[in-house]
Amino acid sequence: MDTIFNGIALGAAQMLDPIALLLIAFGTVFGIVIGSLPGLTSTMGVALLVPVTFTMSPVQGLALLGAVYCSSTYAGAISAILLNIPGTPSNCSTVLDGYPMTRQGRAGEAIALATAGSAIGGFVSNGALLFLAPPLAALALRFGSQEYFLLALFGVSVIASLSERNILKGFISGTLGLFLAIIGMHPLTGDIRFTMDIPELFNGLPMVVALIGLYSLPEIIDNLSQPANMAQASVAEVRGGFRQMLEIFKYKMLLLRATLIGIVVGVVPGAGSSIAGFLAYDDAKRVSKSPETFGSGNPEGVVSSETANNAVVGGSLVPALTLGIPGNAVSAVMLGGLMIHGLKPGPGLFTDSGGITYGFILSMFLANLFFIPVGLMVARFGVSFIKTPASILGPLVIGLGVIGAYAINMSLVDVWIMMAMGLLGYAMKRFDVPREPLVLGLVLGSMAEGELARSMALVQDSIPTLIGSFFTRPLSLLIMALTALSILQAVRAYRRRVQASARP
Repeated sequence: MDTIFNGIALGAAQMLDPIALLLIAFGTVFGIVIGSLPGLTSTMGVALLVPVTFTMSPVQGLALLGAVYCSSTYAGAISAILLNIPGTPSNCSTVLDGYPMTRQGRAGEAIALATAGSAIGGFVSNGALLFLAPPLAALALRFGSQEYFLLALFGVSVIASLSERNILKGFISGTLGLFLAIIGMHPLTGDIRFTMDIPELFNGLPMVVALIGLYSLPEIIDNLSQPANMAQASVAEVRGGFRQMLEIFKYKMLLLRATLIGIVVGVVPGAGSSIAGFLAYDDAKRVSKSPETFGSGNPEGVVSSETANNAVVGGSLVPALTLGIPGNAVSAVMLGGLMIHGLKPGPGLFTDSGGITYGFILSMFLANLFFIPVGLMVARFGVSFIKTPASILGPLVIGLGVIGAYAINMSLVDVWIMMAMGLLGYAMKRFDVPREPLVLGLVLGSMAEGELARSMALVQDSIPTLIGSFFTRPLSLLIMALTALSILQAVRAYRRRVQASARP
């Protein structure tokens, strides 16, 4: 413990460097711009600045990258809440209640709660990285292919909760998502599936492109056909943001659970913040006193999602810094930033380069503070943006979507994919088929397939041996129990809903 406090003292001394503070401020603004624009992800933002840090000192360079990571993960909530377009995949679950709150004239409340939840989730996860990195890294090492596969199934079980109004339609949507997830190359054999010989699909359906189309185009079509819909949102204001942020403390237990979910999911390499958001959203819905209001503007949905996906930030850096195993794509890029400055990830990083490492972690605490005022200012501008008449706003948002889709891979094929997903999303909306299970299936499908294939390879394609391995690993048994409990609770909630609707 003395070593930790000595490292913190050294890191704090380095963070007093005015240049480092300015870089954190710049990184925060840059990250919020990147995260709030559809199609520009946290990974892209961090990757763009890695070469820039080459001429900086290690603490300055890592502080800049950490600020971009923290703020861009949060900023995706701004477009998710105001425009129904997740700025990054991390914010998929935020749209479920964030955008309905905007349509009810409660955009300010939604943005304030998302900002406060993001800051708290980031603070606590950075604290876990600061004090609990070694034991959390040991947890990450206990996950094998079987556990990853079961974790994906656990995530898929959330589909039942997201589809309580019509479980059949929900599972149809989730199955479609799982099918779309297998487009591209097989994770082990390299076989090409369902790509129609389009090279851009060999690596699978681009997640961000699919999200832009699935959520943005259906809303734009609706708003253009019924301009009154947009007029309803024009009453939204972002005023008293700091005062509204204090409302977050009404959800203390929700904050605690969502933060823990985000940290654990972040520690597990490859799981990702979008999974954390959905799991936390599902947890909030299960324990809520009014679960029927989720999906129609319940603040608990926004708080749970944003707290969890920002708690992933600190968690994902635990295996990256202590084991050299990136928790997600962004932390993989961050590892590149470490190596540029001659730092070797591993247990010795916290002792051999303690001042730099602890300075980097402390810089993320500052970034979580800085994005509060900057995010609220950007949100106020965003609210003014959505007051634009639907006939003007619609083409602007479509233009943003096209630019975002094209910018990811500089490919026109991605723009056509976005349009196709938009038409699919519109059809699903017209026929009241939930889109969220499709997104969840798309997120988890490739992970489930890849880990199942690896598990089969480990047992030499013996299905009985594979099934037996699930029951001999304690962590696998725990995840299976949680999955069964998740499904049972969703079925019970559905039965209660049916019984209540049958009563006179």
